[in-house]
Amino acid sequence: MSAARRCRLPRALAGLFVWHLRNTGVRQMPCQLMHLYHVANDRLITFQYFNFLKRMYVTQCNKDLSQRAKPKSDSIVSPSHELQQFDQEKKVVHKISPVSAVHQLWSEPTSSNKWGELKSAAETEDSGIPVGAKSKEDRGWKEMKLQLDDLPGILARLSKIKLTALVVSTTSAGFAMAPVPFELTCFLLASLGTGLASCAANSINQFFEVPFDSNMNRTKNRPLVRGQISPLLAVCFAASCGIPGIALLTLGVNPLTGALGAFNIFLYTCCYTPLKRMSIANTWVGAVVGAIPPVMGWTAATGSLDAGALLLGGILYSWQFPHFNALSWGLREDYSRGGYCMMSVTHPGLCRRVALRHCLALIGLSAVAPVLDITTWTFPVISLPINLYISYLGFRFYKDADRSSSRKLFFCSLWHLPMLLLVMFTCKKSVLEKEDKGDLPGGSHETAMEIRLP
Repeated sequence: MSAARRCRLPRALAGLFVWHLRNTGVRQMPCQLMHLYHVANDRLITFQYFNFLKRMYVTQCNKDLSQRAKPKSDSIVSPSHELQQFDQEKKVVHKISPVSAVHQLWSEPTSSNKWGELKSAAETEDSGIPVGAKSKEDRGWKEMKLQLDDLPGILARLSKIKLTALVVSTTSAGFAMAPVPFELTCFLLASLGTGLASCAANSINQFFEVPFDSNMNRTKNRPLVRGQISPLLAVCFAASCGIPGIALLTLGVNPLTGALGAFNIFLYTCCYTPLKRMSIANTWVGAVVGAIPPVMGWTAATGSLDAGALLLGGILYSWQFPHFNALSWGLREDYSRGGYCMMSVTHPGLCRRVALRHCLALIGLSAVAPVLDITTWTFPVISLPINLYISYLGFRFYKDADRSSSRKLFFCSLWHLPMLLLVMFTCKKSVLEKEDKGDLPGGSHETAMEIRLP
């Protein structure tokens, strides 16, 4: 009996334990399943982790599968270490890619003398360009040789031939507007002298601005910036234009016109050019420079500086603000890189206001011309539509302040000036009307009488 009781007791305890585990396991089964899911999820190897392990294995354990590109070396490496590293790269490239011309070079025994050639060959192959495509002559610096056939074009760009042509045309307009009989010899001498003076001033301007022009996209291809001519040749060209030009204006025309030409060269090279990097006042000084050529044409014809010359200068002075301010608005980034202090960069609101102000001033100056007895009263009426149109574009530029409005104003200014001067010339009062009133300046009355006599 005692033995049977001893056997039943362990069985009862075992059954009780199994019953307890069954009851508690059923109740805690969801919690245990969630726990096992989280543990398995945390220990799961993702695709990214597998890639990371693969890269670690390739770079640390199996270095033969590393990249072909040469890794960036340290700043200070011993020559023996460089040779060992190069031998290792040679093996790697030979194992991965087929043998090519570059690899045949690499299969040769390396030496310290050939290290630079092998390095350049490796760089050429990495860039995808054949070895023979780049020779030493192509990679090295070339000295630009001046050809005599290219010299006229280079000098034309040095003297800013288009700007010089505009200066000569405004001088011719001033000469034609003068209330005196037309004299061909004086006209040709005045035009030639003014053109030579303009070439000299532009050449000196480019000579001073080489370091700044190299930073601007608009001026980086100028001859002095590219080294097509030497600075000495540019200075000699400026002197060979400026001295004969002033001599022609002084001796061949009259001293007043020569003095104005010399003063304009000084104003452009010694005042306007340095002011471009100092103050926005350079725009007003540059406008004075552009206003002097028609005054020179008037003084070349009449020999005097009177109200008609000042009116023509005032028209050119006001016209330059919408023209240049609209141009500089689209070149703000360029002027900023070049270090030039322009209104469009430092004072954009003032730039637009000044352009609109001088567009309206052109209407007033056109109305003053018949008052000064230079044109008839039809000139303000005929010129009013084109003046109103440029004023409208100036107002759009002031309101919108974008590249589109500035571009429209700039291109309008290109045809507005020649049309305005042409209308002014057609409405000019004749010499006979001036003679009847006795308003001819200086000795022009006697000259007109001589022309009328048979």
